[in-house]
Amino acid sequence: MSLPSSLWRDPSITMLRAGADCQELLLPPPTPMAYIPGGGAPGAGATPLGSQHCVCRVELSVSGQNLLDRDVTSKSDPFCVLFTENNGRWMEYDRTETAVNNLNPAFSKKFVLDYHFEEVQKLRFALFDQDRSSTQLEEHDFLGQFSCSLGTIVSSKKITRPLLLMNDKPAGKGLITIAAQELSDNRVITLSLAGRKLDKKDLFGKSDPFLEFYKPGDDGKWMLVHRTEVIKYTLDPVWKPFTVPLVSLCDGDMEKPIQVMCYDYDNDGGHDFIGEFQTSVSQMCMARDGVPLELECINPKKQRKKKGYKNSGVIVLRSCKIHRDYSFLDYILGGCQLMFTVGIDFTASNGNPLDPSSLHYINPLGTNEYLSAIWAVGQIIQDYDSDKMFPALGFGAQLPPDWKVSHEFAINFNPTNPFCSGVDGIAQAYSACLPHIRFYGPTNFSPIVNHVARFAAQATQQQTATQYFILLIITDGVISDMEETRHAVVQASKLPMSIIIVGVGNADFAAMEFLDGDSRRLRSHTGEEAARDIVQFVPFREFRHVSGGPGLEGRPQGPGDHCARSRVKVYMLPHSAPWTSSGPCCQASPQAMLTDKAVTGPALSHQLVEHGVAPGPELGSRQGVPKDLPSI
Repeated sequence: MSLPSSLWRDPSITMLRAGADCQELLLPPPTPMAYIPGGGAPGAGATPLGSQHCVCRVELSVSGQNLLDRDVTSKSDPFCVLFTENNGRWMEYDRTETAVNNLNPAFSKKFVLDYHFEEVQKLRFALFDQDRSSTQLEEHDFLGQFSCSLGTIVSSKKITRPLLLMNDKPAGKGLITIAAQELSDNRVITLSLAGRKLDKKDLFGKSDPFLEFYKPGDDGKWMLVHRTEVIKYTLDPVWKPFTVPLVSLCDGDMEKPIQVMCYDYDNDGGHDFIGEFQTSVSQMCMARDGVPLELECINPKKQRKKKGYKNSGVIVLRSCKIHRDYSFLDYILGGCQLMFTVGIDFTASNGNPLDPSSLHYINPLGTNEYLSAIWAVGQIIQDYDSDKMFPALGFGAQLPPDWKVSHEFAINFNPTNPFCSGVDGIAQAYSACLPHIRFYGPTNFSPIVNHVARFAAQATQQQTATQYFILLIITDGVISDMEETRHAVVQASKLPMSIIIVGVGNADFAAMEFLDGDSRRLRSHTGEEAARDIVQFVPFREFRHVSGGPGLEGRPQGPGDHCARSRVKVYMLPHSAPWTSSGPCCQASPQAMLTDKAVTGPALSHQLVEHGVAPGPELGSRQGVPKDLPSI
């Protein structure tokens, strides 16, 4: 398991009180130590971490210069893909946004990785010209690549290297620049901005403004930190609040100058400059809810030429908040327990469990896809639950003695005590119940989602964040109660709860992808939007064949061995807007529960692959350029 740099300090974690404001967090954290002794979470039943690790989180910023021009009537539209090497195979890790008509792009999307000092972590940066909306890299023109170790970048802080083609010849005069920033400070800053009376730049309409934030680099040049979304057809834009690591924005120096540039977006990439201003985090912290900070947007060229020039509009900082972005391990060390529940699909579409073609057929090796999925996820979670007693529920089956259909029954047939002892207990109860039920239907998810949500709602009444609920649903097909399930998930998104859906077999899982709100936020049938993305869907067929074994029944070795345990938990926890409570332990966003996700991008199967737990997609099979980033 990768230990977050926030724990390089006193191992006794003290959570900030709820409502801690900007000024309370202006002081940087203590200087981190170099090494972390391994150790399990007190009271959490975690296995020891083993040998000492030297780990830190690193943020990589990428820009390109003089890229190849692959377009006939315009310039290339480049995006960068990062690959990591695992057992001799290059696996896609993440992608940047696309820079339209730009041969010298500076990408705002950052790559965040864990840097292990004692390991050689090979990286490959490949640039492509986006030609169409396809997610397959072979559909786009290759612009060049560069490979090196993460240690090379970290030790140099910033490198510029020539890009190479597949035949190792130079990709024209193309260069790539990669800058590393250690994320040793777990503070993050959230800014809410708007504009007022910005200059009109479009001939037949208003402007389409967006903002870019820069900080001074070690080489004296301004480095792009963040780019907002584009707001169309307005001189009075209101941008969505955004959150960035404080160390990314100002290196933790509250007085360091921050350059903010305002542009009018043009489809051809020739964005019109509106104005600029400089500020600092210290100044921005003057903005609070109800007391905005107004900053004049100045166009120096107009200022020199026009008498009486005042400004090109005003940027209004509505609020500035700084808080600690607590890690998964922070919560575990603080006493938070993961409450694991399994929901198993016993509908007729699975086939007769006595038939070898059935997904519930237990083969001579004592396993099937359902058992393999239970092992793959359950073995990871059980380390973070001290009593290791897990409810296991079934749905879609007829139960004795009256043979009525149930969508929320205990597979041990004890409704008052549905708990199984560890993952072994779940597997035993599952195998024992198969001969005593009749597979039926339909495939209804909402009863089990609501079942776990009721317990999660009770947990929010506590004064501290001591419980987080994980629901694993294993299913073979299309959801029958989609409307009810959407509503249940949207309501559950407000609670300390996440859902992992593992799809077994070869059915159409389009509905599962819809619930997994990676591309856009899920909405209920009433139009209510989910507070955050709490669903992760994983098609089991993408990681079913584990090296050295017939399936995922191969048990993870342990967190110190860089197996699934250190990555799968990323998807057991929420990864967008905060879940908060009134208790003092709930100041942090649910991102605090994440350890390694750089990332909301890579799918669970990719993360399993990255640590040798399963094979994953070949080069170019990742799910596309991020849709939530503007093409600038």
